[in-house]
Amino acid sequence: MKRIILLPLLLYAAGLFAQEAAAKPLFDDPVCHGAADPVVVWNSQAKSWWMFYTNRRATLTDSTGVAWVHGTRIGIAESKDGRTWKYRDTANINYRPDSGYTFWAPDINENKGLYHMYLTYVPGIFNNWNHPRHIIHLTSKDLMNWQYESTLNLVNDKVIDPSIFQLPDGSWRLWYNNEKDGKSIWYADSKDLYHWEDKGKAIAARGEGPKTFQWRGKYFMIVDVWKGMEIYSSDDLLHWTKQPSRILEEPGKGLDDQAIGGHCDVVVNNDRAYVFYFTHPGRRKDKPAVRNSFEDKRSVIQLAELKYANGEITCNRDEPAKIQLVNKK
Repeated sequence: MKRIILLPLLLYAAGLFAQEAAAKPLFDDPVCHGAADPVVVWNSQAKSWWMFYTNRRATLTDSTGVAWVHGTRIGIAESKDGRTWKYRDTANINYRPDSGYTFWAPDINENKGLYHMYLTYVPGIFNNWNHPRHIIHLTSKDLMNWQYESTLNLVNDKVIDPSIFQLPDGSWRLWYNNEKDGKSIWYADSKDLYHWEDKGKAIAARGEGPKTFQWRGKYFMIVDVWKGMEIYSSDDLLHWTKQPSRILEEPGKGLDDQAIGGHCDVVVNNDRAYVFYFTHPGRRKDKPAVRNSFEDKRSVIQLAELKYANGEITCNRDEPAKIQLVNKK
């Protein structure tokens, strides 16, 4: 009897040890080579994982250093296991009121069979930062075709990087970057994903790309501070405590991973937490590329596993990331 019970367990353990590590880089967009700001979501129709990302135009000759991060579309890559990704397409976002529109940094959540995307919209392609930025709400049944629902009425017209999370009572909270308030993190609440009430400041510190997730009995928020990622924890999603150490600050040793990690997503799957982040391989400290060159602008998606011990999250980006995402039903 013991042999019958132990055999499946041994085979399962052997399967875990046999997993191959994800490649470095995890994904390089084949169109513009500027993948950044990833979010990973399960596509229940395609039965695969889809990664949405800002597709910066790294191949564009741009003397201003700003136009290439405008005019961006949202790229899509697809994976069956989270380890191997292939380019799929760009999202068909049916909201283009301005010529030369710009899409940045989506976040996506599924609710009752409908996908909701919150997306930064910039009304044009510009050679400076002095232009409006709004967060818009879109919905989709298939993750490919997106219909415009509304523009969120938030604190001002310089808001970016939405991050959405469902609260324990079933309502929703959205964190975002308020650029007019020193790039601090603000938040808004909604009972139905359609009507939002701005609530004010969540975190006073400077940063962008907030990502909120639940893991190991706590809530966490990772914020990009342009010198790695700062991590905050909370018991109630209102009061946040910053941990002393940052992650993804020191360069890794893997291919295209020798620069700081930027704007991430976290996927908690089978009680393991994986951070999907981007790097600019040409911006390593020891060998920086020529400013505004292709090597300086190009970016790739990388993957690492998070660990939690003694009340802090750590991340060894050089440790092989063995991932096998469990498909959702």
